[in-house]
Amino acid sequence: MTTTTTRPPVGELAFLASLGIMPGLMRQLRGLGGCTTPIRLDGQHTEVHPATGEVLHELTSSDLPAGNLLVRCNNRRATRCPACAETYRRDTYQLITAGLRGGKGTPERVATHPRVFATFTAPGFGPVHNRPSNGRCRCGTQHPDTAPELGTPLDPASYDYEAAVLWNAHASKIWARFSIYLRREVAKRAGLSQRAFKEHARVSFAKVAEYQRRGAIHFHAVIRLDGPEGGDTPPPAWATPDLLADAIRAASAAADVPGPALHGRTHTFAFGRQLDIRPIHSADFDGSTELTERAVAAYIAKYATKGAETATGTLDRPLKFLAELAQMPLTEHARQMIRTAWTLGARKDLADLRLRAWAHMLGFRGHFSTKTRRYSTTLGALRTARAEWRRLQAAIAHGDRAPVPADPDSHDTTLVLAYWTFAGTGLTRGEEWLAASVAPDPEGVEA
Repeated sequence: MTTTTTRPPVGELAFLASLGIMPGLMRQLRGLGGCTTPIRLDGQHTEVHPATGEVLHELTSSDLPAGNLLVRCNNRRATRCPACAETYRRDTYQLITAGLRGGKGTPERVATHPRVFATFTAPGFGPVHNRPSNGRCRCGTQHPDTAPELGTPLDPASYDYEAAVLWNAHASKIWARFSIYLRREVAKRAGLSQRAFKEHARVSFAKVAEYQRRGAIHFHAVIRLDGPEGGDTPPPAWATPDLLADAIRAASAAADVPGPALHGRTHTFAFGRQLDIRPIHSADFDGSTELTERAVAAYIAKYATKGAETATGTLDRPLKFLAELAQMPLTEHARQMIRTAWTLGARKDLADLRLRAWAHMLGFRGHFSTKTRRYSTTLGALRTARAEWRRLQAAIAHGDRAPVPADPDSHDTTLVLAYWTFAGTGLTRGEEWLAASVAPDPEGVEA
């Protein structure tokens, strides 16, 4: 983003000043909250009284100082838009925290429910440079934590790149199979049938995907045992963290999905042997080494804004042509992962995996953060609350009476007619310079 120390585009700024729209443009840019690549929309928004037909309020894009309605890009990647990624991180933190100790519509009783923090890894596709507990890699070197060779194959020629890419492409299916098996394993340990289990308990979770340095996806998840109505009901007496952890181990070992047959080899994909499960304690940071609610929420939220480009040095946007790789400063390992995904993407029997569209993601095409319906609030609910807060603040700032939320049972409602079309992305040089010189509006959401 352009900073205030960059030489300003004097001509454009002078033209904007001559139009007399500078104060309004500053307010419009401030409302972006620091977004550097907003979406520009053309169209109009009209509010009409349904009974009388009276136009109560009308907004046309051409009347706005920027000439368009500017909307945040809401990109979760920190490499694409730091401001929107930070908002996404804070929202994820709130979502995870609400499922651990209540709030945002989730009852506080969830803090007493059995819950664990589990990490699921990928299997091995060949030895890579690492930092084992004894301090020395298989290559005999004691790598520092920032060594660029960490995660790269010891022998690239023998590394199973095809299996690595295909595992990423099937990772979400493996998780879906695991979540089904987990409910079965919990029911088995409780002495219940799967049908009866629904009447006694429910498994709730929130997870985030993260790339290891070798480019393989793994999952971090908060998994919780609730009563039959989720967090609103207490879990049964038999529900304990130990029972939950034991069921997770069994379900993780059993969950696998069939893959394609390539070169006479039929693939089957499952989680790796490394599985870390730790109970989550209610204590906050107090010098304790226990895994706390706050630490878990912060850890998961951090990875919600990172993609393959952060861990492996690959790309943060799709490729149009494979030849583009020649102009990009990538590691050879990342380059080979992308090439492999692109090559496999040409196979008709793998068309459903859309590997070329997701080559920049090393084959992974799932959502980076997901949750069950009853775990806690939703990202949509948090965004709606923030938008309402901004609307109220804007009304107050303009001297208007703070609007009262509409009563859904009232006949005195407002009909909203809106029509918007895409007009482009980003800011002009002058808008960039102005945006960098103003502080964004506060979010109204606790970080």
